[in-house]
Order: sequence, then structure tokens, then C-alpha cells
Amino acid sequence: MTCLILLGLPSLPARTESRSARLGKWIEIENAILKNLYSSYVDTLPTERMMKAGIKAMLEELDPYTIYVPEEENEDFELMISHSYGGIGAIIRKVPGSNVIINEPYEGSPAVKAGLQCGDEIIEVDGYPVLDLTAKESTERMKGKPGSRVVFKVKKVRSGKIVSVPVVRERIHLPDIVFAGMYNDTTGYIVQTGFTSGVAKSLKEEVLKLKKKGMKRLVYDLRGNGGGLLNEAVDIVGLFVPKGSLVVTAKAFGEDQSAEYRTSSEPIDLQLPLTVLIDSGSASASEIVSGALQDMDRAVIAGKRSYGKGLVQHVMPVAYNGQLKVTVAKYYTPSGRCVQAIDYSHRNEDGSVGQIPDSLTHEFHTASGRIVRDGGGITPDIEIEGADYSRLVYSLVVNGIVDEYAIHYVQTHDKLPAPEAFSLSDEEFEDFVAFAKEKKFDSRSSAAALLDQMREALKKDGMAETACEELKALESALKIDKEQFIRLKKQEIIPFIEEELAVRYHFQAAGVKIRMKYDEQLRKAIER
Repeated sequence: MTCLILLGLPSLPARTESRSARLGKWIEIENAILKNLYSSYVDTLPTERMMKAGIKAMLEELDPYTIYVPEEENEDFELMISHSYGGIGAIIRKVPGSNVIINEPYEGSPAVKAGLQCGDEIIEVDGYPVLDLTAKESTERMKGKPGSRVVFKVKKVRSGKIVSVPVVRERIHLPDIVFAGMYNDTTGYIVQTGFTSGVAKSLKEEVLKLKKKGMKRLVYDLRGNGGGLLNEAVDIVGLFVPKGSLVVTAKAFGEDQSAEYRTSSEPIDLQLPLTVLIDSGSASASEIVSGALQDMDRAVIAGKRSYGKGLVQHVMPVAYNGQLKVTVAKYYTPSGRCVQAIDYSHRNEDGSVGQIPDSLTHEFHTASGRIVRDGGGITPDIEIEGADYSRLVYSLVVNGIVDEYAIHYVQTHDKLPAPEAFSLSDEEFEDFVAFAKEKKFDSRSSAAALLDQMREALKKDGMAETACEELKALESALKIDKEQFIRLKKQEIIPFIEEELAVRYHFQAAGVKIRMKYDEQLRKAIER
């Protein structure tokens, strides 16, 4: 989205002058309040905290995507939207009171070129001890201008030897395409995690490579892809549809203000069968791509309904080097659908659009006349349930237990078989059990957690004593120790361990290969 959409607006009518008058009134009121507080309040005003809180509360009245970014947060914001920064190219792990641990170096990164590997312990950065630094402070010292040099004092993961490791920083760009390969003899599989600059070009290159390998069909995985640049989404659709095809329409303030986005280059293949995988984490640009390909009947959309973000943002500079990411338009697929959820309050726990009854939605039609509906997100042509993991597995992952175990494993294993040949042995799983049972994390089952909630509810209702014996009996029936519960969920846990280990030894693409072995949603999409 560019500022041209805003700058191209004609002279605004009288009702907009009324908006301006109302805005002026409230600015005047706010200034008067602040002046009175400054001159009369009993204590020193926490001005900066007040103003930040006020701006945040003001923007929260609009939508979840309009945000203010102060100068000190610009670098993190740029990383979020561009997936690039100046640094060494590694994910670190930092626990308070400990040194920095290299958790995952990126393939081909300066860290890898310098010989740093998972489990290496960074003691100093350019002579400055990191023991008492926070994770953010440590990261800031490791980042820097591309071409600059940083020297680490490192304790090597297996030998324990203390060495000096110089690293030349580079511009690190986290790739949006994390995997492109053949799922079987005729089916290509591409996993894309974002829509930053250049991803359409990268996707084109990968598709052409796979065609040379015999690809007769492509599964394009946008699950969990939160979106990015609008122009990249348009260019990606353009790889598979005729030049000049309408991909999306953005409508700004005022019904007559709109901009159409059409494909501008020749496609690479108009006949290649496409399956696009989406889920509740597929948002924004992912929904533009899947919605357009669905409306043109160019692809089969499979998986679960997408997130439901049909809004376009533009980043505008504001005073004192801040930035305002502001919603400037709603977007509509070629059939006329807006995928934005009807309102922001009917959302699932993950933020995705909740259930919307058909009575509140409208019918639209694809190029061949198939019925599609608006109201929130893209509804797949083929609904396929994703994996349903237990509460224990979520707890092990979210609390970093699997992550920690991967570092523990690396300390005693020089190498790991290629992902196609690797599977965790029973002995290795028992090693994980012994490791995990010593860690602090919430190991309750879903039923046990609900029992605790019920106990609290009974206390509030004054019925705890009445149900005391029944609660004790139920608690006894549900009781299972941590070690036993981990073993019970072995088959759920193993894929996560294997993936983390594969990534540590063979980088991100190897992790995708592990997921492919266990991904029932992907398998069903391919076998449809």
C-alpha cells in the first residue's frame, strides 16, 4: 500500500470539514487538560507514560492493526515488516544470570561461516561480559551495520574450549520461502511464511526449478502465514493467471475511493494444478492470494478457514522519528468479497474469525459460478482438520522444554542423520523424559486444569464443602505424574523433538521435511 492512495483523493466535501472541526475541538480539549494537570496536579506528572498510554488507548478504539511505533522501537518494527537486519544471523537463548547460548544459526549466515553452532556459549561480545545483560541487551550488542566486525569470546559446545571468534556482520534477510521440494515424483511442495520484498521472484524461481524436476502439480502452503506486502501478493497471483487479471480492489474512505490491483507480468504456467493450504493463521496477503485464486477457479483451497484480515495498512512517519501504521483501506477479492471479519469482537482465542452464521453473510460467485461467501476469512473448498494436540504438548513447546532439550542433545551428539533417515529412538525419548521431568512447567492434563477451575468456581459459589468428597474422588481418578504423562503422549511429542533436532543440525528446511512425515492435513490435501 502506498501513499498514492491517500494523496490521490479529491477535494473533500463539507461533511469532512465537519470531521476536521470535531478533531480540532478534541485536540483543544486535550491540550487544555494537559496544561491544567501540568500546573495544578499534586505530584510530578509521568508525562511520557501518560501520553504513550493515551495514544495506545486511542488507537485501540479503531482496529487491532493501527499502531504507533516510537523511535526506540523502529528497529524491531522494521525487522517485523521486512524480515531483515544487520547482524550475525542466529537465534539466541538467554536466561537471566547466564551467558548467551547460540540456539539456532541460520543457514549460510555469518555465524555459520565463522564456525558458531547450536550450543556454543557466548561469554563476551567485543570484550563486554553478557552474564548480567538481558536477552534484548545481548541482541543489541550482537547486531550492527553490515560489514562491521564483532568479536565473541565463546565456550565451544562439546570441547568446552574457550576461543575468540571474529564475525563480520551482514544484512540478514529471513527467507519467506523456507522449503521448496518434491513431495513425491509428481507433486511439488512449497512452504511460504511471509510476503516481504522479493518473495514473488523467489517463488517464481522455485516453481521453475520444481517443474524441471518433474512437478506436475503444486501444493502451496500458506498455513500460519500472517501476510506482508500487497504488491508481492499481486505478483504471486500473476504467476498463475493471465496478465491483466484483477487480483484485489482496495477501497479507502468514501465508497467512491478505490484502487484496482491487476497482474502486470506474463504468467509462468496457466495449467499447473494448484492446491493452496490455509488455516486460521493465514492472514492479509495470504488471504489476497488464496481468495483471488479461489475466485478465478485457478486453485483448490484446502485446510481451515483463514484469519479474516481484510484491511490494508500504510506506514506513515510522525514527529520525533516515530511511525504510525494506519489502516487506510479494506480490500476485496475479484468476486467482490471482503474477507475482513464482520466485527473484531467475534474472534477465536487465536484471534482468527469466529463462527459467522450464513444469515449475516452475502453470496458471491467465482468465475465459473460457484458460490463463495464473505463475513470473515477465506473458507476452503476442502475442509481438512489440523492436528489437535494435548495440553501437555503445548506446555512442553511453549515453555521451551523441547527447545532446551535440543541444546542438551547437541552437547553430546556430533551429528544427526539426514531428516529423511532420522527418527528418535526409544532410548533417546527416555533421555527426553528424564530431562523434562526435572523442568518446571504446567504438566496438568486438560481435565485436571478444568477440575481446578471447577474448584475455584465452587469456592465462589460457597459449595466447596458440599462437593468436597466428589472433588477428591475426581482428583484421584485424574492424577498422573509428570513422567507417566509424558510417556503417555509419546507419539504426540516425538515429531516436535525430531523437528527441533533436525533444525539444529540441518537448518530450517530439514525441520519442514520432518513435519512432512507427520502432517496429516498435508497428506489429505495431496490425496484428495
